[in-house]
Amino acid sequence: MSDAGFILNPGAWGYALAALCYLALTLLLLTSWRGRLQGGLLVVVCLLSVVWAAMLSYSLANGLPLSITHIMLELLRDGAVLLFLYKVLAIDRVRFSSADVRCRRLGYAIFVVWLGLAVLHTGNWFVNQPLVELLGYDPRLAGHLILALAGLVLVEQLFRNTPTQQRWAIKYLCLGLGALFAYDFFLYSNAVLFQSLDPGLWDARGFIHLLVVPLIAVSAARNPQWSLEIFVSRRVVFHSAAVLGAGVYLLVMALGGYAIRYFGGSWGNLAQVIFLFGAGLLLFALMFSGQMRARMRVFLSKHFFNYKYDYRDEWLKFISALASEEPGPGLGEHVLQAMAAIVDSPGGVLWVFESDTGRFELGVELNAAGCPIIAADDPFVAYLRQKEWLFDLDEYEKTPEVYEGLALPEWLTSIERAWLVVPLFQNKQLMGLMLLLESRADRQINWEDRDLLKTVATQAASYLALSQASTELANARQFEAFNRLSAYVVHDLKNVVGQLSLVVANSKKFGHKQAFVDDAFATVENSVNKMQRMLVQLRQGRESQKSSTATKLLPLIETVIKQCSEKIPVPVLANVVEQMSVVAEQDRLAAVIEHVVQNAQDATQVDGKVELRLISNGQNAVIEIEDSGSGMDEQFIRERLFRPFDTTKGNAGMGIGAYECREFVRGLGGDVRVKSELGVGSVFQLSIPKVQD
Repeated sequence: MSDAGFILNPGAWGYALAALCYLALTLLLLTSWRGRLQGGLLVVVCLLSVVWAAMLSYSLANGLPLSITHIMLELLRDGAVLLFLYKVLAIDRVRFSSADVRCRRLGYAIFVVWLGLAVLHTGNWFVNQPLVELLGYDPRLAGHLILALAGLVLVEQLFRNTPTQQRWAIKYLCLGLGALFAYDFFLYSNAVLFQSLDPGLWDARGFIHLLVVPLIAVSAARNPQWSLEIFVSRRVVFHSAAVLGAGVYLLVMALGGYAIRYFGGSWGNLAQVIFLFGAGLLLFALMFSGQMRARMRVFLSKHFFNYKYDYRDEWLKFISALASEEPGPGLGEHVLQAMAAIVDSPGGVLWVFESDTGRFELGVELNAAGCPIIAADDPFVAYLRQKEWLFDLDEYEKTPEVYEGLALPEWLTSIERAWLVVPLFQNKQLMGLMLLLESRADRQINWEDRDLLKTVATQAASYLALSQASTELANARQFEAFNRLSAYVVHDLKNVVGQLSLVVANSKKFGHKQAFVDDAFATVENSVNKMQRMLVQLRQGRESQKSSTATKLLPLIETVIKQCSEKIPVPVLANVVEQMSVVAEQDRLAAVIEHVVQNAQDATQVDGKVELRLISNGQNAVIEIEDSGSGMDEQFIRERLFRPFDTTKGNAGMGIGAYECREFVRGLGGDVRVKSELGVGSVFQLSIPKVQD
């Protein structure tokens, strides 16, 4: 191939570019072909177009005349296109009845013309004298003219016999192929008139086909019944269209700048700089305009895709937006932003139903202000709850009869730019309302918008319900912690009251003795200290471990024994293996041990025994409290002993002492074990990790 000829001949460029585009479309169709006849014929058409355009590009670049090879390739390609149109018309668009015979006759007539033209071309190749010299004119040109006319007839029949609601799927196919046949009709009409092909018209065909390839690709994508599932990412198309548009814009502006400089005289350079700067500024303003991006997305979705949305991409973006926020106050804003982004809305309002007030409380306002609280019995809310519809204010204004005479509430009409009201249902319960403001683009809400918004609204409602449940659970846990702390304090207060009651009871009998007075004052002082600690616990909470330090167990146990010695049987320290220390709040640990000792005294007869031991078990220090009391069976230990608020002492007990004992020891990293036998006694083992002093 001559490089100079290729560069200088624009026709060669046109056919070469057309061959490349047809090749790309052929590869794309082959990767998605599912074996259907129409799809196979379209692949054949594109493949023949590749070979045909490549041959013509090669011939024009090298200055070669048209040969029988070129003519036969064109004839084969035209025949494939006509057969494809006939099959689409006969199989997919028209279910023949009375029109069956006419359509078949049209197909037979086209085949006869095509076959006759093939015979003429072949015969002209074998005879020594050309047909033009024999007949005085070239009948083959008339044959190509008739084929172009037949193609126009097939395109017209296809478009006419396609139902109106389905024409969007084939309109670009009809437009593209119709334009090609119209151009061929003009080309061969001129050739029949002058008995020769016009070189300029012939060279321009490559660029004509180049413009038609995208229209064929769009139609293939819109017709899945051809078994051609062409998928191009909407994001790629959007960004590619933006880059292409920006490139065209810059090219036009460059030409404009050149014209200004050329014709501007002495002001030319200055005017060119100002013009190019303004053009660049305008381009950036358009590229960062949300309204322009929204309009472009709507345009591309309408004219280049089978469905309005890339549902996979929309769903992933929505879930990602919701998953980025933990359940809480910020979730409502994320839900509103995610749903508004789907329809290019600049903002809106979210109301959430509060069971405490029985109203839809205002949750989030985004680019809206002054929105009211909505009553649960509002007629508009009742309508949404009954119909479960998405309410479109534009549709209401155009066709109010669709909404069965519903009157718009005052609170809705008072919100500027109100557009869509989306109900949020969770298990058939209306838990929220979302109002979206008018879209940045001129959008008409159709079934795809409604289905997508309804689907994501259901998911959003589940997230909001989860957020409400989390908030209620957190509040319940706070109340539970406070109630548990109150129960612990009341339990400790009961023990203090018991000690003071014992002092009062013995004061009449031993009040004259100095030793009793000294013990009484010591008991009162100890009780005051305990009550002060309880006040601190109420203010700071039971879980505070700020006073946890290394505590020696032996002095602590001896102090507990001394405090419990006024009650019979008197506890004794039976065995101490070694001095050990644990990390614990000293007063709380003493109270826990004292509680177990008092329970052992209550369960034991006056002639029984209560013994304490301090032993070591590996890494743990073990405090044992053994009594010879009534004992417990395994079922009681398993089901009732550590259950809070379950007591066997009647009104005298709270039922939380054993539970508090176990929870406190477990909080230190240890555990409580119980061994007991009815009529024999019980052994409590408090096992706590020991530390070095």
